[in-house]
Amino acid sequence: MAEPRIRLIVLFGGQSAEHDVSRVTAAHVLRAADPSRYDVHPIAITRDGQWVFAEDAARALAAGADTLPAALDAMGPSIDPFLALSERDETAGLVVFPLLHGPLGEDGTIQGMLEMLDVAYVGTGVLGSAIGMDKATAKEILSFRGITVAPWVTVQAHAHDASTAPALVHQLGLPVFVKPANMGSSIGISRASDTDELDAALGLAFSYDEVVVVEQAITGREIEVAVLGDLEPRASVPGEIVPSHTFYDYADKYLDDGAKLLVPAPLDEHEAGEVRQLALDVFRALRGSGMARVDFFYEKGGRGFLCNEINTIPGFTPISMYPKLWEASGVAYGDLIDELVRLALARHARRRRRTDR
Repeated sequence: MAEPRIRLIVLFGGQSAEHDVSRVTAAHVLRAADPSRYDVHPIAITRDGQWVFAEDAARALAAGADTLPAALDAMGPSIDPFLALSERDETAGLVVFPLLHGPLGEDGTIQGMLEMLDVAYVGTGVLGSAIGMDKATAKEILSFRGITVAPWVTVQAHAHDASTAPALVHQLGLPVFVKPANMGSSIGISRASDTDELDAALGLAFSYDEVVVVEQAITGREIEVAVLGDLEPRASVPGEIVPSHTFYDYADKYLDDGAKLLVPAPLDEHEAGEVRQLALDVFRALRGSGMARVDFFYEKGGRGFLCNEINTIPGFTPISMYPKLWEASGVAYGDLIDELVRLALARHARRRRRTDR
């Protein structure tokens, strides 16, 4: 007899500014998930926080994966998330694949809900997700662990006034990058070359988060490494981003298609080995699990590799850097989904043994 299919809930959309990115990612995952292995259920969270069954996506999937649209619609009949996530066949297993980039999805909130419901899920747990999402906290931990990051200052909205920008220039110099502490896909990020630009950049960043990170601009190459695993994670070959804009912003990532992705990155053997080990160090230090993409700046002849950030739910389309790095490392897109589901089930079983459930 064939083994029962795993009930795989692909959870997408969400309330963050990265809602549309998630819709595109989810379409690719549905297209690639092996129907002989998985009973796939697309569930969306709308921009206003409603949970819906994405019936158009489910209908298209039933007609054949090639009929799926480029981006799934986050529309359909409302559902009770607690009931939807509680329906399971213990012989087959249930796994949720959260594809919710940004706040209220990548920051430990959904992960905490899934832990409370005793549901296996792909990716990093509550603590690691929260730390990885908060750039300020992540930098503090990495610095404590001796991993080099760009000099930075954390600014809170309630303490921001007319003196903030001049004080930051005095401390960090110019240019600087201004980032919402909890946001991804380069949303809300600005490069400031003078005090007026810095004031404007702070205003934009505070429109997304009440905590903002201002960091010294680094002149260096942008190197990224994909990490896969849990107890024994492994690192992919490194890749390099060559932006077509001043920096690798939202438009460069998703709209203009001008950035170059070099896979593998043109690094010598020693450099590649060093950054791969650093990616594993970051992954462990920030309590990663399942998957993450770790981003670095490389100052050759200077400070070497500086960790920029970790992304615990990285871009996951076939042309995104995370899957491309694993493809170059010998793991195809469909196999990557299989491995992440396997890791989710193994982690869930391991954690269950340590509770009274």
